[in-house]
Amino acid sequence: MSNETNLDENNADQQDELVTIATFPEPMEANMARSALEAAGIPVFVVGETANSMIPVAFESQLQVQAKDEAAARSLLDAMNNAPESLESVTEAEIAAEDSSR
Repeated sequence: MSNETNLDENNADQQDELVTIATFPEPMEANMARSALEAAGIPVFVVGETANSMIPVAFESQLQVQAKDEAAARSLLDAMNNAPESLESVTEAEIAAEDSSR
């Protein structure tokens, strides 16, 4: 096997490695973040959600993605935290959409 092949395999292994991008005290919060990332096409793994439901104060749920998706996942989570949608903003958008279609 050549050195170039070994380097390619090592790089692929590093890209497939899982990294924790966020921790959540509540599994529900981790699952909401997971849903948003999966909707964006980013595979997500939640570690500790079952343990957290058994002993909530002892464990946090960890949100993990592949290393190759880390930057995109962090960017999406940051955008969600900086501009969270509220029921009020969704309702305003729906009203505006109805008004423009009339």
